[in-house]
Amino acid sequence: MPEIHLGAHTVKSHGVKVARLHMHDWLILILLVVIEVVLNVIDPFYRFVGEGMMTDLKYPLQSNTVPVWAVPIIAILLPLAFFLVYYFYRRDVYDLHHAILGLLFSVLITGVITDAIKDAVGRPRPDFYWRCFPDGKPKYDSVTGNVICHGDKKVIKEGHKSFPSGHTSWAFAGLGFLAWYLSGKIRIFDRKGHVAKLCIVFLPLLCAALVGISRVDDYWHHWQDVFAGGLLGVVVSSFCYLQFFPPPYDSDGWGPHAYFQMLAESHDAVQSSTTTNHLSMQQTEIENIYMPSGHGGGTGAEIERRGRGEESIPVTLDAAGASGPMYPTDIV
Repeated sequence: MPEIHLGAHTVKSHGVKVARLHMHDWLILILLVVIEVVLNVIDPFYRFVGEGMMTDLKYPLQSNTVPVWAVPIIAILLPLAFFLVYYFYRRDVYDLHHAILGLLFSVLITGVITDAIKDAVGRPRPDFYWRCFPDGKPKYDSVTGNVICHGDKKVIKEGHKSFPSGHTSWAFAGLGFLAWYLSGKIRIFDRKGHVAKLCIVFLPLLCAALVGISRVDDYWHHWQDVFAGGLLGVVVSSFCYLQFFPPPYDSDGWGPHAYFQMLAESHDAVQSSTTTNHLSMQQTEIENIYMPSGHGGGTGAEIERRGRGEESIPVTLDAAGASGPMYPTDIV
């Protein structure tokens, strides 16, 4: 397992660098927000609703147990709080950045898919009758048999967005990502058999499930809408988490891919620098050994003899140019 460097990569020291490396990802997030807004503005498909179909659409119209404004708090701000707590413990901007980026991708991709399907399907909600006929007086087209609604247009528009459940898909996208995140941090698959870790991981999923159940209890969705929304959120959150983090059962499952990539690059850079310095030192030693006598005090052989404590024997040339040792008797 790679060495852990606590506090070595903070928001202050590496935050701008990490954000710049993923600038295109943040731009895509902005594009997803724009698409999400457009999908909520346009009208959905107004599906045919006949008198015989009203049997399952006459549930009472009532308020939401989980308000719309609470969904981003549950799906985004709650997981974000866990990310920040872990960051203050470990001071790793790579983990914080990629957790936030993965979470936002999970929620926004899920939101875009959910609302695109909502608009395309146009399934009536269980309380559609009271949205269409708030006074309880139904009216149908004499030729086609389709409903002729006389309620509030915005309420009727919202009544054609039953499938799939947006509350449920958002909840499972955000809290599902949090469940993946926690499973990696507490190393749930460490083969030590701590069942308490499973309870920690299942808790966010239970909260998401309760959000989905509230949509059926409020008669805003059919059970199929909630099931499809939950499945969609789980699948997207899984893909988004594994895009940035290793699987929890991996030995490196506690940190993001980018962190280990950074460690590998740093290790390679240190090795390359060490090798270069070593070769440079060897080259310097070789140059010192074979330096000419006029610049280094003798030839390599003379230096070697001095190192062994031997004296140099002078050499003379005879008339023929042959060399030989010069002895004291040769000196006149």
